Amino acid sequence: MAEIQFVCRGGATRLAHLYQRDPLRVLFPAPEANDIPLAILLTTSGGLVAGDRLAIDIKVGEGAAAHVTAAAAEKVYRSTGATTVITQQLRVAEGAWLEYLPPETILFDGARLRRETRIELAAGAGFLGGGILVFGRQARGERLTHGLINERWEIWHNGALVWGDALHLDGDIRATIADPACFAGAAACATLILSPPKGDPAAFLNAARTIQARSAAPGLHAGTTVVNGLLIARWLAADALAVRNAYAELACHLREAAMGLPPCLPRLWHV
Repeated sequence: MAEIQFVCRGGATRLAHLYQRDPLRVLFPAPEANDIPLAILLTTSGGLVAGDRLAIDIKVGEGAAAHVTAAAAEKVYRSTGATTVITQQLRVAEGAWLEYLPPETILFDGARLRRETRIELAAGAGFLGGGILVFGRQARGERLTHGLINERWEIWHNGALVWGDALHLDGDIRATIADPACFAGAAACATLILSPPKGDPAAFLNAARTIQARSAAPGLHAGTTVVNGLLIARWLAADALAVRNAYAELACHLREAAMGLPPCLPRLWHV
């Protein structure tokens, strides 16, 4: 379990509360110049096995701004029956800004994962975040063929549900991923969400689509749209690295365009 709370005091964002329990640890490296405070989630076990349960709770107080990511790609190992459960609750107060941009989750063949992410945004709050799923260990020639993947997202704005998304893979996952109407044989997929603190998200749409087109690679499919005050970008590709690179490029652009922050992600993204 990990609980992190940031508040704004004296015009600066400061850590107000931290609770951590194995296997989660939180590190606070110094951010780059002119960037916002950074928190790094670390799984000390080196990966998640069947039956593991994680709870992550992040609060950003009024007027504060923070970036939360993870130390490395999360690995979900093969299960013989039990399911790994991850609950993520992110709350952003009025006038606050949260970036939640962990690296990819690598799903070993036979992995069983249920993960629920709930984001609550107050009036005037902003959010940039998302996730990347990798279907198997590509370098080993492994693909996700069986197991259970249940991934759910909810975004609430000022007390109203504005976006919900659910992915459920079970049974013959190999066939589902291969289906042209589903993942068309992709090795990875990603979703990136922007809720700007002010202004119309449609103002970011054309530039986002231009960046997606610029980062196009063989077998990479991408699209961006606006739904209920949110900018939603998605990717599918036969190469997980192509998805990661395209996701990072757009995230860098959006944090600069929406908040005037440096167009870069933490250095660990490039390790």
